[in-house]
Amino acid sequence: MKDKSGHVIYVGKAINLRNRVRSYFQPSANLGKKSSEMVSHVVDIEWIVVGSELEALILEMNLIKRHQPKYNVHLKDDKRYPYIKVHWADPFPKVTVTRRVKDDGSRYFGPYTSAWAVHQTLDVLRKIFPFLTCDRVITGEDTRACLYYDIKLCLAPCIGAINQANYRIMINDLGRFLRGRTEPIVGRLKEEMERASAALDYEKAAALRDQLIAIEKVVEGQKVITQDKMDTDVIAFARDEKDACVQVFFIRGGKLIGREYFVLAGTHQAEDKELVEAFVKQFYTEAAHIPRRVILPTEIEEARIIETWLQTRQNGPKVKLLVPHRGVKKELVRLATENAVETLTSLRARWEADRSKHVQALAELQEALELPEPPNRIECYDISNLQGTAAAGAMVVFSQGAPNKKLYRQYTIKTVSGQDDFASMEEVLTRRFRRWYTSNEKAREPGGKLDQAFGLLPDLLIVDGGKGQLGRAAKVLEKYGLLQEVPLVGLAKGHEEIFRLGETDPVILPRRSEGIYLLQRIRDEAHRFALRQHRTQRRRQGLASRLDAISGIGPARRKALIQAFGDLEGIRQAEVEELIAIPGVTKSLAERVKAEL
Repeated sequence: MKDKSGHVIYVGKAINLRNRVRSYFQPSANLGKKSSEMVSHVVDIEWIVVGSELEALILEMNLIKRHQPKYNVHLKDDKRYPYIKVHWADPFPKVTVTRRVKDDGSRYFGPYTSAWAVHQTLDVLRKIFPFLTCDRVITGEDTRACLYYDIKLCLAPCIGAINQANYRIMINDLGRFLRGRTEPIVGRLKEEMERASAALDYEKAAALRDQLIAIEKVVEGQKVITQDKMDTDVIAFARDEKDACVQVFFIRGGKLIGREYFVLAGTHQAEDKELVEAFVKQFYTEAAHIPRRVILPTEIEEARIIETWLQTRQNGPKVKLLVPHRGVKKELVRLATENAVETLTSLRARWEADRSKHVQALAELQEALELPEPPNRIECYDISNLQGTAAAGAMVVFSQGAPNKKLYRQYTIKTVSGQDDFASMEEVLTRRFRRWYTSNEKAREPGGKLDQAFGLLPDLLIVDGGKGQLGRAAKVLEKYGLLQEVPLVGLAKGHEEIFRLGETDPVILPRRSEGIYLLQRIRDEAHRFALRQHRTQRRRQGLASRLDAISGIGPARRKALIQAFGDLEGIRQAEVEELIAIPGVTKSLAERVKAEL
């Protein structure tokens, strides 16, 4: 269902689509508040016919993920959650953190809501399973190992201290440990320790003993929950007038090995069963592991088809969705619900504290800079280059004191040669306010729409720098007749001095004020974003020079290769057949590219 601007505001499915759609628009329809509001905005309906209920379920989930419709329940954060990735396809697998799950032969564990918690977990696991972290090509013939070997955080396959078979056994144990399968690991390590001791290899026996002690310290915190030892996820939720928090308990082998929470949006007028159903579909679309049993707090309408889908996802035995009414499983739901309530209360307190800090910071800036209103939209600009090369600019936007990353923009400096930050700043601002002018011109046309990134003016414009940068920014604003409309300041590093036009002395905010903290955060975000663009340009320039050195690669083919594979490593890893698929690349040229890279 779409609104008048063509935005998708709801995605649904039905076996009988005619009856389902008609039920929304009949005069006698007994719609809830949410559905009534939604229907009042619907001006167009588009449908897709598929071959089965399972196909409809998968398509619905994909469309909700792509469009994030206002009237569907969906995970609040559109970012990808972190996973632990074991690079199992490599001869000596490394263990890393990633936010993308790919079908590349690796093993994934997660998702987790906190990247910090993932890294903390790996820090503990590395003391038990000393996995590789370096980028060495492992031959077993290096003359010496790195410091990690000396401090017992790596087994040094690079010098042949452990062979490939034993290293992979250890990494496999790490994966089993993450899934809660600790008993087989402990049993095998005890046998190895006893054999080493019997063979008088006391050093190896002591190392295995230390590993066992470390495992037992971690495992002793894992509470035995059920006796049937079936892998189970327990899902429960808490909600208030705005948000809902879902808590998931992960039970593996009968032990509670961890829990995560997820915040849902679009739940204000949703029924409990709709909330649970939406979460199950979205969570298990991304989850790296699907258990044999999922315990839910309430019945859901599509339980049968979701069970079928989960079974196809894990390509194994049947997955059971269960709503318990008594016993241990019912108690688990109650416990998970209590945790969800506590988590939502904590999150709500944190959100309110952050909101009050933002309000205070904006009020302080309004007073210090003598602004007519609190600066609800703040734009900040920064320039990054290396001795005049790969110059890049960045625009970051903060709305209500929080970053609005959808409105961030990056700039490649085109008209400035050499290191001239003043001229680069002038170019970036000229391009930004030229877009403001054209956007407003188009908005005045019939059916025109204002560009939210460029069509609105900032309540405060910050340039990273002192009076020189400030003067160039003022020149651009004057050119577009905005000098009196847009408040402009320059923020100098060091003493955090705020320069204003026509003022000799800078404004200096108290060192511990919320206003200065907000300005520093905005400036640092602009610097980070500009630096990222600068590094991207440097990498592309380096890649371009490497490709230019290959006979037969000109500007057009170079651009096509970069667009297709992203970077040098992507081109290096590509198969000859993939390179041939690029327009203008013959088989002989593809083979030459592979050979020279």
